[in-house]
Amino acid sequence: MLEQKHLLGLEGYPGKDIQTIIDTAFNFREVLDRPIKKVPSLQGVTIVNLFFENSTRTRISFELAQKRLSADTVNFSASSSSLKKGESFKDTSQNIEAMKIDAVVMRHPTPGSPKHLTNFIDSVIINAGDGTHEHPTQAILDMMSLYEKFGKLKGLRIGIVGDIMHSRVALSNIHGLKTMGAKVTLCGPPNLIPEHINDLGVSYSNNLDEVIEWADALNVLRIQKERMGRGLVPSTREYRSFFGITSDRIKNHKKEIVIMHPGPMNRGVEIDGSVADGDQTIILDQVLNGVASRMSILYLLCGGKTVEGV
Repeated sequence: MLEQKHLLGLEGYPGKDIQTIIDTAFNFREVLDRPIKKVPSLQGVTIVNLFFENSTRTRISFELAQKRLSADTVNFSASSSSLKKGESFKDTSQNIEAMKIDAVVMRHPTPGSPKHLTNFIDSVIINAGDGTHEHPTQAILDMMSLYEKFGKLKGLRIGIVGDIMHSRVALSNIHGLKTMGAKVTLCGPPNLIPEHINDLGVSYSNNLDEVIEWADALNVLRIQKERMGRGLVPSTREYRSFFGITSDRIKNHKKEIVIMHPGPMNRGVEIDGSVADGDQTIILDQVLNGVASRMSILYLLCGGKTVEGV
């Protein structure tokens, strides 16, 4: 099992726990390839999906992971809850735990909310994204996908391209990849790179072509206009010109490079459709690995029962 009771973020998270999650996730990938894609590992365990923010991939991925493990799943929607009637976050969470749940998967627009939740309930808490802070399970599935492709993480050169300032995916990937011995270079408009980024032990370049030549893989992020509050990019056309992963740019480099994207994609802005659908991308592998890695996280944190092949 893991040293940590919760998965709140990857800052300071033990490298051996990350490796254990990845190793176990590959076992669950084999389960997902079986005709019957279900095991009784978490039978009798009740998990609440506590989502205060819209989600497609992450929510469905967690729900599938829970069902594949035979857990009982309860979905909470903030828009139709008693929070709309003025009930406090504390009272809502404690009332849910009083119904004898075992774990909470939480997404919230406010950074630090999953950690705050640990003050009120004793259940296992898994951060499914908290504002612009972290998205640890996305970073773990990204690392699993890189490990699957390269057979290692240590020494890999990873370029993270796009809106770093507003990306919780970027921050979790930085923490996780650095812990596992990878080298990270950030690339994007200077005004979308946080000032404190040098403290994280990563490099920065505003020259995408130089990063492509250096990197083994690119993790491409979208421009998060919904989090900006004001226009920080003059135009999508200008952004695409300087930082877009276009088919012409990839062809010009004449090298093998792995292309990743956490989704949702803005085709024609940060990535061309022909690149997204090309042989060098592992985007759909990331999606499948998302289910396997979240099965692993739930299994390890919720004390899952060992079954054959896992």
